[in-house]
Amino acid sequence: MSKKAERSRAPKSLYLIRAPSYFGNKEIGTTLCDDPAKLIGRTVKVSLYNLTDDFSKQYMIIRFKIIRVDGSEAHTVFYGHEYGREFLRSLVRRGTSRIDGYYNLKTLDNVAMRVQGTVFTVKRETSGKKRIIRRIMKEVLEASSSKLTLDQFAQELVLGKTASDIYNSVKKILLPRHVGIVKSKVLSLPQDVLKEMPKTEIAETTENSG
Repeated sequence: MSKKAERSRAPKSLYLIRAPSYFGNKEIGTTLCDDPAKLIGRTVKVSLYNLTDDFSKQYMIIRFKIIRVDGSEAHTVFYGHEYGREFLRSLVRRGTSRIDGYYNLKTLDNVAMRVQGTVFTVKRETSGKKRIIRRIMKEVLEASSSKLTLDQFAQELVLGKTASDIYNSVKKILLPRHVGIVKSKVLSLPQDVLKEMPKTEIAETTENSG
């Protein structure tokens, strides 16, 4: 690259990335960029431990997506979460069952989500009981998502409220060893969030996350 081209290149500025208000507006990272518009659509991963200061929550990884830049601060929205691989592997036991359920949900503010719930049992269970457990997870998740907005549902997913509700229903059938919402991802952002964004930036942000 010529010296002239180097001089003409726009300087990069430092931007502070913040979690949404429903996760305390905490700082979750910084990034250098020569154009704030380029930050829109980027995703950031952070441990729940960094948001709550609870060391026991370090196994859970939260994903946020940048939707808006104000000055030197980049603001985000919850975009999903997942258990860390090592922690998830540690929950597997021989002679027991792992019951997974995958559900497409809609929140009260019309956010499409894909959520995975998992029940780990103390012994190997029959296919009949597995079907019942999956039905229970589906009922709890659909009831919860339909009456909560994205911010409310996100908190209940990652802070354990949804898993606790599933546990209390499942224990009527069998006593689980562990119940967790292992993974979630947002498939589309709510319209009220999109309205806050410049029209030229909406197309990139509303793409499915895959």
